[in-house]
Amino acid sequence: MWRTLVLVLVAVALFWLPTLMSPFRSSNRIDYSKFIAYVDSGRVSHVDISESEIRGVLRSATPPADSFFVTTRVTHPELVDELRSHGVAFTGIPKSGFLALITVWLLPMMVFFALWVWMSRRFSGARGPGGVLNVGRSRARIYAEQNTKVTFADVAGVDEAKAELQEIVAFLRDPKSFGRLGARMPRGILLVGPPGTGKTLLARAVAGEAGVAFFSINGSEFVELFVGVGAARVRDLFEQARKQAPCIIFIDELDALGRARGASTVTGANDEKEQTLNQLLAELDGFSPEIGVVLLAATNRPEILDPALLRAGRFDRQLVVDRPDKVGRTQILAVHARTIRLAPGLDLGQVAGLTPGFTGADLANLVNEAALTATRRSAPDVSLDDFTVAIERLVAGLARRSRVLSAREREITAYHEMGHAIVALATPGTDPVEKVSIIPRSIGALGFTMQRPTEDKYIVTRAELTAKMTALLGGRAAELVVFGELSTGAADDLARATELAREMVMRHGMDDTVGMAVYGERASMLFSAPALAPESRPYSEETAREIEIAVRVLLQQALDRAIALLTMNRAALDEGAHRLVEHETLTRDELPAVKPPPVEPDTERPRGAAATSPRRAGS
Repeated sequence: MWRTLVLVLVAVALFWLPTLMSPFRSSNRIDYSKFIAYVDSGRVSHVDISESEIRGVLRSATPPADSFFVTTRVTHPELVDELRSHGVAFTGIPKSGFLALITVWLLPMMVFFALWVWMSRRFSGARGPGGVLNVGRSRARIYAEQNTKVTFADVAGVDEAKAELQEIVAFLRDPKSFGRLGARMPRGILLVGPPGTGKTLLARAVAGEAGVAFFSINGSEFVELFVGVGAARVRDLFEQARKQAPCIIFIDELDALGRARGASTVTGANDEKEQTLNQLLAELDGFSPEIGVVLLAATNRPEILDPALLRAGRFDRQLVVDRPDKVGRTQILAVHARTIRLAPGLDLGQVAGLTPGFTGADLANLVNEAALTATRRSAPDVSLDDFTVAIERLVAGLARRSRVLSAREREITAYHEMGHAIVALATPGTDPVEKVSIIPRSIGALGFTMQRPTEDKYIVTRAELTAKMTALLGGRAAELVVFGELSTGAADDLARATELAREMVMRHGMDDTVGMAVYGERASMLFSAPALAPESRPYSEETAREIEIAVRVLLQQALDRAIALLTMNRAALDEGAHRLVEHETLTRDELPAVKPPPVEPDTERPRGAAATSPRRAGS
């Protein structure tokens, strides 16, 4: 369409160009008789006479709009004499030659042709892969064997996934001997896990170990503005891979391409994505693993993938790449610490113990932040203190010492944070307190209490959940015990404690009245934040009220326990808060000693008993 438009514009311009270049306009054409009348009246200044036309200019007395005229030449032998007798200057125009033809016609045509070629190249993508006419070509980045430079030695903390992928390496190195017993490799292998756990690194390590080409593309790059582009790019990707076999195709963020069909409410976008997914399914069915092409994909949302994509014969093997345990974190830290200078005797296992829940990407960032911290203080090497500062920066945010708090705010914050620490120290089943600080942080917190588990936990008991909820409400309890009033500093603590109470009641069946049924089960969000998952309500309003009452009772019981513990340890609370105001930061060894609770923290109050008023309990 656009080419036709350009050709029409060029033709119109070429047709009108000679007329536009001439000072004589066709709109000023007059009859020959009128021209003779102008000559007889002395109004003509001078004329140019050619074989077919006479072009002239009227004298200055004539308005400028009528100063030029053109008339057709008529055989008139006495014309020269008449012009001479009336004082009209005249000039003969010779017949147009080859040079004039080039100037008037060919040169403009060449200019417009060059313009057309430039526009054609710009739109067709001759200067890059993103042109309009190249939208159907795959945007996969191809890494040759010598450019991958990643092996299994660069991957740590995912030993099970590495062992599974060793089979892929053996197959790519020698496909024939691998299938000597009739076995075949899976057509597709799906790497599933939270963001930052090393799924892409694993795929590149397979290519590096096998020494084959590596095609890497993101799932969102298949979808374009034009319908049918995604399917064309899938075809082109597999065609290129077959030409360079043996090779690996890696599709990152597969959920952008393989979302379950019919899930979208936008008809156009849904149709385009379905066409792209259908083409991917057809390609998976159409190629044989014996040709040496292995398809790897990664996602952190496997629950939204189309079931047809996960059936046997397509992505028929799924490898979970989860967050590493303490041993895995130690191995990952050792890999990333190879490029920095560590202090003699530094135990990376101790650093790994301070980082539960960190992914491989988080640990890589931690090592870099620790090295930057040591560099800022001009240290010869990176010590454990540098790692501790880096962990605080990543978890709690950058310290903002420029934010000056008033004496009253510092006192409230000190008692609040020390309330968390005292309750955590006095409650069995809570994580040990590592550090307490009232230095404001960039995330908006005026202070923080850092607790770190001593070991990785995969099962949490009711007593441990109750203890954690009690420690979360220790800050608010301290404000009630000391000041007898509430502040806004416990907003985040209340949100986290409420979420814990709801999980205990609705998901884990830990309330006797509500029972063991699961209420409002969320859609399966394996590796996404639970708060982002949609929640349904397949229960009655009466059940909803019982759930709300149970949640409030759990929170009130936790607050009552925290108040009782702080009242019992009031001297330790005052001592710790005064130290915190003076020094701003206290470590575990600097915290005051506390008394153990007289009763178990998980002991429940009878369901019919009234909750103790927080204000009366704190007075």
